[in-house]
Amino acid sequence: MNNNISTGNCGEYFVAAELERRGFTAAVPMSNTKDFDILAINRETNKQIAIQVKTTRFKQKSWTLSKKNENIIDDNVFYFFVALNELENPEHHIVPSFIVAKSIKESHQSWLDTLGTKGQKHNDNSMRRFEDLDDKYLDNWDCLY
Repeated sequence: MNNNISTGNCGEYFVAAELERRGFTAAVPMSNTKDFDILAINRETNKQIAIQVKTTRFKQKSWTLSKKNENIIDDNVFYFFVALNELENPEHHIVPSFIVAKSIKESHQSWLDTLGTKGQKHNDNSMRRFEDLDDKYLDNWDCLY
């Protein structure tokens, strides 16, 4: 797996398979959709959720998002941050959208407020970063129910 499209597809299907295994019916749309990668419904409760998947193939706990993700907030929208760990024991970090939005907004502002290594101000940009360094959201399946 050596390109971003393959990595993204692998993450999406990995998440869809896990959702199916855990009592959801998952649908991965055939075409690119705005703001989500998977639609799922809990087969027991009929609760519907939309999922945005962000995948890295490496052993890291940091994923890139964009400024638009600061405004994607809904009780039924979740992020699955997948670390494929080079296909050795992949990990899911499952986070409600309101937590992601708050986290990336605050961390970006903190970065802007901190001077660079040469004492310069950072230039604003649309990139955001979500991190789960302490595994707070690792296998956080309970938040979906």
